[in-house]
Amino acid sequence: MDYSNLRRQAASMKRGLFDQGYLDEQFRQVEDLQDEASPNFVEEVVVLFFKDSAKLMSNLEQALEKYPRDFNRWDAYMQQLKGSCSSIGASRMKIECLSFRDNCGQGNVEGCMGSLQKLKREHALLRQKLESYFQLLRQAGPAGAATRPVM
Repeated sequence: MDYSNLRRQAASMKRGLFDQGYLDEQFRQVEDLQDEASPNFVEEVVVLFFKDSAKLMSNLEQALEKYPRDFNRWDAYMQQLKGSCSSIGASRMKIECLSFRDNCGQGNVEGCMGSLQKLKREHALLRQKLESYFQLLRQAGPAGAATRPVM
């Protein structure tokens, strides 16, 4: 198996995630925290992010149903999710969080619902793309998993 080719593919895939706006510089900062002692650190952080963000979105959906027009409550949930997105560099998700919060500030229920649907799509897309990226890194072998691909 050509591991260097797999590493190049992974680097290209990651570059695409940045170029398409899925990720921002914060993701690189998370990568900088990975070392030989914790070679899967970034993947573990991302897995936790997706678990936590799915829970936050579920809680938000419940709040939308249970507390109609309680924009302060909705905004508090979204502020939490925006912070999580920011912490791993999930740029497009963060943008949708901001859109949702803007709609809350304007008292726009339909806008909030639309933003939440877009956010859920961005969440699913990013999850799929990062799962593929990490799978490619694992296929590239230990050197590919422990070393950040050069861009």
